[in-house]
Amino acid sequence: MNENEIGAMAVDVAVKLHKELGPGLLESVYETLFARLLEKRGLFVERQVGIPIHFMGEFFEEGFRADLIIEKKVILELKSVETLKPVHKKQLLTYLKLTGLKLGYIINFGDALMKNGIVRIINGQIQ
Repeated sequence: MNENEIGAMAVDVAVKLHKELGPGLLESVYETLFARLLEKRGLFVERQVGIPIHFMGEFFEEGFRADLIIEKKVILELKSVETLKPVHKKQLLTYLKLTGLKLGYIINFGDALMKNGIVRIINGQIQ
């Protein structure tokens, strides 16, 4: 399964989860349920994955944490905020660069309409 197929499944799950629960719950609730729904579709999902930093010849384990990584190919950064900010996009782009992965999504469950809360980011560009 390629990145785009995984991403399409993730977006489908996000829409269904948002439709069922609505906006405004804690991010951790959405993360738990999102991971389970993806697993039920047969996908391998890792939660709160450490993303280390290499800096000036040193290795730091305590860099960042990606909310979900699916099939070791796609990063999902989940939010439950009223409005996404530019820093959220920069955060995910940084995760993609540090991991070398190509595709990621910001999924904002705080938006009234899920379609407005989905941002697709390709390593190197925001779409």
